[in-house]
Amino acid sequence: MDRTLALAGLDDRPWPELDHAHGSAEDLPAVLRALAGDDPETTAGALDELYGSVLHQGTVYAATAEAVPFLARLAAAGHRSADLLVLLGGIAESTDGHGVAPGASRAAVAGQLPFILGLTAAGEAQVRQAAVWAAGHTAAPAEAWPVLRERWEEEPDDAVRAELVTALVRLDPARGAPTALAALAPHGPARLRVTAVLACLAAGLPWDTRQHDAVLAALPAEGLVSAFEECEPLQAVVDGLLRRDTAEDREAAFALLDTALRTPRADVRAEALWAADHACMVSRSAPARLLPVLLPLLDEPEPPRGVLPLLDKVTEQAGAGAPALARLAAGDGELADRALAALVTAAPALAAPLLAERLPERPLALAAASGARAHGTAGSAPFPYDAALLDAVRRRLADPESKGNEPIHLALLLASWGRRAAPAVPELLDALPRIPLAGPTALAAVCPDEGESRTDTTAHLREAALHGPDEGRLSAARALHDLSGESGPLTAVIQAELAGTGRNLREAARLVTVLGESAVELVPAIRAALTDRPEDRLTPWLDAHAELATALWDITGDAATAVPVLEAVIRADDGPWTRWTAMRTARLSARMGPDARPLRPVLEQLLATPPHAPAAVLALLAALPEEELRGPLARSVLAGQVLDTAESGVDADNAVEALSELGRDALTDEHLHRIERLAHGDRRVVTAGIESQIIRADEQLATRARETLKGLTAPTGRAAPNTVQG
Repeated sequence: MDRTLALAGLDDRPWPELDHAHGSAEDLPAVLRALAGDDPETTAGALDELYGSVLHQGTVYAATAEAVPFLARLAAAGHRSADLLVLLGGIAESTDGHGVAPGASRAAVAGQLPFILGLTAAGEAQVRQAAVWAAGHTAAPAEAWPVLRERWEEEPDDAVRAELVTALVRLDPARGAPTALAALAPHGPARLRVTAVLACLAAGLPWDTRQHDAVLAALPAEGLVSAFEECEPLQAVVDGLLRRDTAEDREAAFALLDTALRTPRADVRAEALWAADHACMVSRSAPARLLPVLLPLLDEPEPPRGVLPLLDKVTEQAGAGAPALARLAAGDGELADRALAALVTAAPALAAPLLAERLPERPLALAAASGARAHGTAGSAPFPYDAALLDAVRRRLADPESKGNEPIHLALLLASWGRRAAPAVPELLDALPRIPLAGPTALAAVCPDEGESRTDTTAHLREAALHGPDEGRLSAARALHDLSGESGPLTAVIQAELAGTGRNLREAARLVTVLGESAVELVPAIRAALTDRPEDRLTPWLDAHAELATALWDITGDAATAVPVLEAVIRADDGPWTRWTAMRTARLSARMGPDARPLRPVLEQLLATPPHAPAAVLALLAALPEEELRGPLARSVLAGQVLDTAESGVDADNAVEALSELGRDALTDEHLHRIERLAHGDRRVVTAGIESQIIRADEQLATRARETLKGLTAPTGRAAPNTVQG
């Protein structure tokens, strides 16, 4: 087939009626013709355009399937065959379709198997490998499997043979398993053996010593898997074992890592540390099992690069490594700072004097001690008070060289100590212009109840609230109100925000109710702000208006005004960027109790999207009388929806609260078993977020799930299900 014939019928397709990632696909004929040209630079550009339009970030579209036959025929014509086969394989692999029936693009690629399979016998090994990879993703075993199995018998190239093993198992695990086992033969090529191990896992075969030995013999294994897959082999093997979620497979994974981490080879240990880090992110039992082999690495003259970041994630369990961390922390440079940051959580009593001695040189450790690294997620207990560290913090706050985040972290640390940090009031007052947000909060926490220090503090806060930088006025006014009960400055600052002269409307709205009875003065301004309807209603505006509507209800009980605003904010939810706004608004509506009953239709709609379910359930439980909790709103049905969300690791706090509110009678034995998995299962539930906080957030979820389960089962003595082992 020549290139002209490959494009036959190109103009007969309804391209303008089809969409790709950037809108109408009317440009695809020109792109495909450019792809078929002779100029290498032009064809490369056309290929890039196709990745950006018909397979944009792994998503396929209506135009994708229409383009597939032309791509396959160009590949069969010998034109950029390997590149186009990889593109076809990516299209077949995609499970993310936009405006197209599920599987349509994969079916289109399967329809071109005669061309693709023909290229499995091409002269170039790279083309053969790409053809095997593409065929393996077609989910068409009847057509592809026999051809690929025959090719296995003839193929001389190790990389292509490895690709064949993967493809045969992917197409038909049961029929492909014997080939995978055969590829495990001792003394075979490392690439083939490692691929065979992964194929055995994919086929569901039991783990055995052949697979264990094959992996260890191949290390370091980076680069020994398909060039078309983003895969670090050892990590992939460990992940595959852990996701089987049995005690035997977990121990198999840990045994691999244990051996690899003990090897003297630096390249093998580096690979093993990456895999160990992943294991700890997947398995709750991994840290305890791996710490005995990880901690001795700290005693080496130069600890492996990945060990400290990993220990920092699991420091609550790393207490036994405190002496080694302390030795490292006493040194110089970033390594010492990282070690001290880990020690802050692992053994704060040891960390405090070290932090006091070298405070300016330990920004990571200071951030850890201040709690700043928690970013609103699960954090460690407050850092214990230490007199020497207090002196060091005061000196550093007084130093004009303390800039950026450092004075903020210093203030946060002082705030965590409360009145014990009262001697630092003069330094905090002097530093207030540099820390307009954190400074007032710290002053409110540490200021003594009486005396000259308190007088000076209130005077400074009053000045900052009325005449300080705009960004800090709310914080200063709130701190002044907390210290003295003085409401005038806080009322004035909130009034200015409501009038649109500030930049912190949402925070101002949240502080309205702090004023108590004085908040009545703000009602006209709140009503005026709620009439504001900018053309672009961005997330901060939506959040602020939900807070304002709820504050208005708190003050006046005016549900007639508040409910339509809350409904409009919830209906504005259109995807990930506004998801949290809708969830927060549902929680705010729960505060209104039965007055939020008109929100039932929109809250029911939120139930359809799992991330929103817990907040919606809490709102519905607060708003509806018991007789309306029937059918799709029956408590047992709601419990299942809440658990779906909890098991995805999204909005876990609201999920466990909703389960408690639903009550024990709403939960079936299956529900209780699912809560038991949240509480005691080995697989981590929280798997996304700020990387350094994922493990801590998951541990917090497990703790809350255990408390919830105990609360649900203890009152009547109803037995909880057996602890989950697998």
